[in-house]
This record gives sequence, structure tokens and C-alpha cells, in this order.
Amino acid sequence: MAPDEREGMFSRTAAVIGKEALERLSRSRVAVFGLGGVGAACAEALVRGGVGHVALIDHDSVKMSNLNRQLIALHSTLGQMKAEAVSHRLLDINPDAKLIAYPLFYDSETQDRIDLAEYDAVCDCMDTLTAKMLLAKKAAILPLYLLSCMGTGNRLDPTRLRIADIYQTSVCPLARRMRKTCRDEGIPSLRVLYSDEEPVRAVAGDEKGRHLPGSVSFVPPVAGMIMAGNVIRHLIQSLQDR
Repeated sequence: MAPDEREGMFSRTAAVIGKEALERLSRSRVAVFGLGGVGAACAEALVRGGVGHVALIDHDSVKMSNLNRQLIALHSTLGQMKAEAVSHRLLDINPDAKLIAYPLFYDSETQDRIDLAEYDAVCDCMDTLTAKMLLAKKAAILPLYLLSCMGTGNRLDPTRLRIADIYQTSVCPLARRMRKTCRDEGIPSLRVLYSDEEPVRAVAGDEKGRHLPGSVSFVPPVAGMIMAGNVIRHLIQSLQDR
């Protein structure tokens, strides 16, 4: 974009945080792991908020069941890899954004493909406990700002979302598992977003009678927005503290 176009795009943001903070964000690097209902909304809020470099990590493709809640889920994107679909959407918002799409499943075999030391912050929006713990272990030894999202499925009240240390969480089943695993692995602290709302039991099962995890249109995206806001405030905090 031409300088005047960029100034126009971020003029309302600059009015709140100032031009110096906006410039800081443009140089910042954030990685978003998981691009579902939480992660896609988080990534978009980061780019709309002025973050200039974003890595997008997800191995999955857009499915029909994503249409009820995921930002990138459209009939026109069905079958596309989520990392690519998010990247295309974000470049349509800010053509100057530096995006790297990693269409991979993050695990012990693929973790070295992403050098987390290059990033100022990481948003963990994944569902898999083992993948979340990989990031938690790295954050424990790197000077890395990590915010990890716990479960948002089977919830109806987005105002019950909270940011806390993993050892201060309650109610959330995924947070309970994370607490135990972090304790077992000797991880002393982990910043998480969780809901203190008791999960709703699915009212209907599949054809085999299994109760599949449910999700609504208005809880996961709010969680993603909260994560983006927390990370952006962290990135500009040193300027605000002057």
C-alpha cells in the first residue's frame, strides 16, 4: 500500500494507541497455532490491529461443519487448507502484511520447522493437548510471550472467558488436563484463556449415539479477539509504561 493508504487504514487505531505504538506493531512477529473458530478470529484481529508479521499454522482444511462459527468457513472456501484460506483473507485486508502459512500438524516431528525464537508472541489456539504442551515447554525456556487457549466448545456465554495462570483455572476440562500435565512436566506457570462456564452437555448425538463436542457462532471468535487484544497490549506495553 502507498503510505497515505496505510495511514488511512490504521488511522482509527493510531488515534487510540499512537503512531509510535503502531510502528512497533508493524515490526512485531506473532505466530498463531490453530486456525479454527478461535485462531482465525485471532489472526484477523492481529492483522487488523497492525501486527505486520504473522505465521499461520494449521494442518486442516475447511469443512461444512466449520460454517457455523469459523471466520474463513464459506461455501467458496470449502476444501481449502485453512492456513492458505486465512492467508488469502488477511492479504485482502492488508496487502503489506508479511504472512507465512504452515499447513502442517504441529508435533515433535514438525516442531523444528518453526523457529519460535524469531517471534515476539505466540497464540496457541490448538485443540490437541500434546501440541499445546510442546509450546508450553518451549515458552518455559525461551523469552517468549505465550497465550494458550483452553476449551471454548460447549459454551454459551462469552462473558465468562478469563485470562489467568493455568494453576488458577477452574471448571474447564481441558484446563484441568493441562494443569496436571504442566505439574507433571515441571512447568511453573502458563498464561491461558479459559472459560469458567460449566460446559453444556450436547443435547443430541451422532448416528452411533456419541455426544460430539458442540460449538456456537459467538464464543470461539470472542476468545480469538480477546487473545489478539492481550497480545497487542503486551507488544506495546513498554511504550505505554513510559
